[in-house]
Amino acid sequence: MSLDTPTLLERFLRYVQVDTEAKEGSPTYPSTPGQLDLGRMLVNELEEIGLQEVRQSDYGIVTATIPATVSHNAPTIAFIAHLDTSPETSGHGVKPIVHHNYNGEDIVLPGNPSQVIRVAESPDLLKCKGKTIITTDGTTLLGADNKAGVATITEAAAYLMRHPEIPHGPIRVVFTCDEEIGKGVVHVDPKELGCIVGYTLDGAAEGEVEGETFSADKALITFHGKNIHPALAKGKMINSIRMAGMFISKLPPELSPEATEDREGFVHPYVLEGGVALTKLHMLLRDFETPKLSQQADLLRSIASEVEAMYPGSRIDVDIHEQYRNMRDGMVGEPRAMAFAVEATKRAGLEVHQRAIRGGTDGSQLTAKGLPTPNLSTAEHNFHSPLEWTCLEEMQSAVRVIVELSQLWGAETIDE
Repeated sequence: MSLDTPTLLERFLRYVQVDTEAKEGSPTYPSTPGQLDLGRMLVNELEEIGLQEVRQSDYGIVTATIPATVSHNAPTIAFIAHLDTSPETSGHGVKPIVHHNYNGEDIVLPGNPSQVIRVAESPDLLKCKGKTIITTDGTTLLGADNKAGVATITEAAAYLMRHPEIPHGPIRVVFTCDEEIGKGVVHVDPKELGCIVGYTLDGAAEGEVEGETFSADKALITFHGKNIHPALAKGKMINSIRMAGMFISKLPPELSPEATEDREGFVHPYVLEGGVALTKLHMLLRDFETPKLSQQADLLRSIASEVEAMYPGSRIDVDIHEQYRNMRDGMVGEPRAMAFAVEATKRAGLEVHQRAIRGGTDGSQLTAKGLPTPNLSTAEHNFHSPLEWTCLEEMQSAVRVIVELSQLWGAETIDE
């Protein structure tokens, strides 16, 4: 099945050039002004398309409604994507490059020729030979995570508005902010959306349907040492940087992201900052089984006690903060959420791949809030990296899935 999506590529290229990189530790929501800029752009586009109830909240969250085309009382559903990009790689000055009729070979990125997207390391590229590939120039990330989702939802909305003969119920469009720093739905109330289910468009390879994620906590390890001039340091200085190094050295290597895959969890130190007197280590705790997060936290506390004993007079604080939980349990109450996603993917002519996400999405937190929200693919490859790329035809497939899902839910009726 093919759909007319004449503006999909142009939309995507326009969106990725707006700098929406999220910022950890910002006192504002959203954390960066570019997210507000892109939101305002989308408000204008959604109004031009003809959507109703288009608004941008004080927090930058964009919502709109595609009106129902059926006369019966069909349930309301939502399609959701996030405006921000990861702070792990710069999103400033993105220069997207379109590779028409991709030849199936390694792609050297001209802005930094040392950055090469290698087929051996990105085997999904082989599936895209002859198709249209979009990359960065190698100096920034691309922003397909999650502007591919923003573009496909907006394009699907435009398609549905052009084709009122397609039967569907009310559809809510939701674009959130700061998902990449774990705050995407802090200011989203599912009751206000009035939906029975939601779907995040924030996935990778074509045909993926995901109803399970990691459960996640964040740990902040604070090392309190004692500073004094190095000339006078013997027997007096306690170097918190060395304490942090000792702590990291005691982390089991088999629990690192580099050593785990599939359903294996991990503990991951990702930011280290400080000086002799005070050092802070930021860590991610991840596992598909939520109780194992407590075991990981206990491991960190045990290592902290060991290191404290090695440095008399020191102190190590271990603070654990909940981030999100596996969405799997939240799907039980609405089995149609996953079943319809699978059926829509098949109807779109795609092979279905049901997978668990080694990460999380806005859907994780929305599901915890009571709105079952599986995740669907939008062709996000090598995300958070200068080697990020996407495929136009895979984004077009995502549009087809949205249209098919809309019709499946449109055939349902809510009891009065």
